[in-house]
Amino acid sequence: MAAACPAFDVRDIPFSVRGSWLNLSPVVALHTRADQVHLVSHRNGMHAVLRCEPLDATGSVVAADWAATPATFTWRRGDAAVTAVFDGVRALRLRGSGLGLRLADAAGGLTPFTGTYLFTDPVDGSAVFTSYETGRRYRVSGEPGVVTVQGEQALGVADRAVVLGTGAGEWEALLEEIDSAQEPRPLDRTFDEVVADVAARFDEYVETIAPWRTAATPAAELAAYVLWSATVAPEGYLGRESVLMSKHWMDKLWSWDHCFNALALAGGLPDLAIDQLLAPFDHQDVTGALPDSVTHSEVLYNYVKPPIHGWALRRLRARAPRSLTGEELREIHAGLVRWTRFWLDRRRVPGHVLPYYQHGNDSGWDNSTTFDVDRVIESPDLAAFLVLQLEVLADLADELGEPSKEWRDTAAEVLRVLLAERWDGQAFFAVGAASGRRSTTTSLLNLLPLVLGDRLPEPVREAMTRRLEGHLTEHGPATEPVTSPHYEDDGYWRGPIWAPSTALVEDGLRASGRPDLADTVSARFRATCERSGFAENFDARTGAGLRDRAYTWTAAVYLVLAAESVERGTSERHPDADRAPTAS
Repeated sequence: MAAACPAFDVRDIPFSVRGSWLNLSPVVALHTRADQVHLVSHRNGMHAVLRCEPLDATGSVVAADWAATPATFTWRRGDAAVTAVFDGVRALRLRGSGLGLRLADAAGGLTPFTGTYLFTDPVDGSAVFTSYETGRRYRVSGEPGVVTVQGEQALGVADRAVVLGTGAGEWEALLEEIDSAQEPRPLDRTFDEVVADVAARFDEYVETIAPWRTAATPAAELAAYVLWSATVAPEGYLGRESVLMSKHWMDKLWSWDHCFNALALAGGLPDLAIDQLLAPFDHQDVTGALPDSVTHSEVLYNYVKPPIHGWALRRLRARAPRSLTGEELREIHAGLVRWTRFWLDRRRVPGHVLPYYQHGNDSGWDNSTTFDVDRVIESPDLAAFLVLQLEVLADLADELGEPSKEWRDTAAEVLRVLLAERWDGQAFFAVGAASGRRSTTTSLLNLLPLVLGDRLPEPVREAMTRRLEGHLTEHGPATEPVTSPHYEDDGYWRGPIWAPSTALVEDGLRASGRPDLADTVSARFRATCERSGFAENFDARTGAGLRDRAYTWTAAVYLVLAAESVERGTSERHPDADRAPTAS
């Protein structure tokens, strides 16, 4: 079916294209929304470079409505408009009719170490902003009379701007991000041809990753746009084409978020999906740890993230339309070996079988109530993820002719201790790695061992299912029950509904033989996305979107759950369906 080009609110979702490190958005910093749309760069961090102000025929800044589709962004005031389209990943074509546009320095005053400088190039007459913050230049060119420079060569605090058009008549201009110098760009296509090309590329992307979409999955195109537009070309520390978590302030790749994006892409773009899975493995440290996060200009190792990569690999291979090559499997195997060894060798107290987190940030559930008694804990979700990863690693080793016995034996031992020492008959619980103090058990985090499925005895699965029902709201599974004294509507992991926890719980319910409840979890979360978009998380009481409003793992989980809901009518099959349990 042909992809619709969904309109969206640029206050929630940035306007960008696949491969670009730029976007247009009024979101200019952490939880900060400006009155005007800005050109925002994600090189060297998130930086609002230029403020885009529509002008009337007198040259006065005026209010204008905003309209965005995957191909175009438009400022409109009555019959007058300025429209922008990406011509490649580093250039914006701009066309005005009856409305001008002022591109103003958004960085503030120029000092020797910060800010923006504006000059006219004496060779070609273009206006050039240089940005210390991004380390790039922004060149503006147009036909004679279209471009007017204000405040050029000014130092310190000054009003630096480029005015495009007069607000009367029609005009076109080109805004390019360049390095130190670049030959003038030939405009070998018309504006409308560029628009048609971008629309066609987005349509092809949607058709590739979501050919299954139906009227029952109405947010599929917009979810695909969130992923498509947050994808950046290889640059800086990201050596692969990578899907950032957002082109708002969450403009990084965290070492568990990427797994969900990989799953959404696996069915149509397996090469890109494998790149998403492997991206953090390009930066494993000498102990085998993955970085906490990677972005254009930094790699952070202050925390790790949970080892869900075995779980993700198994699901990716089940969804991919092709078999992974031997070279791909060997690269994945080598990374998984080192990553698993990190948890076994560096994150287990001597004499203990179960691994530990050093902080809530290690779990990805930063402020979960499971960490209220102690921060350094042996947590049941971690043990469950490690069991799965050890099993997947053993299967992969067998496939490649590598040793596997240690992985299988360790998986069985971790599972045995998890059941024997961290299950109290009603719930799994964490303990302080040094103190031995028991954690609280109200967080949904303690129910993530459901991913172990039939490795868990039936009474354990039944008790966990009953507890899960206490978390389930009409919008999805709350990370802290709304009846808990610790619940907070906007409490991050102390109440709101999140995509990754939903995905893990939904998969765990199916693996545990609870498909009806899994269907309910899936349907409620998808309905929340269809009503409230693809926010970082959602208010468990109202379903309203919270925090970053264009989060790719939310869009990715929607796409995975939607695809599986469509497929389930004919050939749904859990990847663990034929696997015998390793413990009872």
